[in-house]
Amino acid sequence: MKRLLMLNGPNINLLGEREKDIYGDFTLKDIEQEVRDYLKSVGYSLDCFQSNHEGDLIDWIQEADKKYEGIIFNPAAYTHTSIALRDAIKTTDIPVVEVHISNIYKREEFRRKSITAPVCQGQIVGFGKNGYRLAAMALIDVDVFD
Repeated sequence: MKRLLMLNGPNINLLGEREKDIYGDFTLKDIEQEVRDYLKSVGYSLDCFQSNHEGDLIDWIQEADKKYEGIIFNPAAYTHTSIALRDAIKTTDIPVVEVHISNIYKREEFRRKSITAPVCQGQIVGFGKNGYRLAAMALIDVDVFD
């Protein structure tokens, strides 16, 4: 069975508890289950990992090449600060789609610049938890990258 990896960065584990006016009242587990259910319906499986630690996320990206067809990635605050994550994404041979629950371009000025997006296959922002499913759809539709 083909597999996708979903990675989430710092504070995403607090979904449903923090800033509900921005992020909604759903949890990370809710997102994982919805994406997992969708992927199962099209013959894929999903592995999920969340960390508040940059190095852990880098390790997962580096190890993904031979295991996964692609990565759904919400780097969270690291989007704006992590050259190390950018470099890890750039060196992987599989497509990475960056996801943000909120529209980062409508938020504070410092959140409007993604240093990771230019090395990703694409970026999905502002569609809430549905952005993760949209990223999964893009990754399994191989024609998107031709």
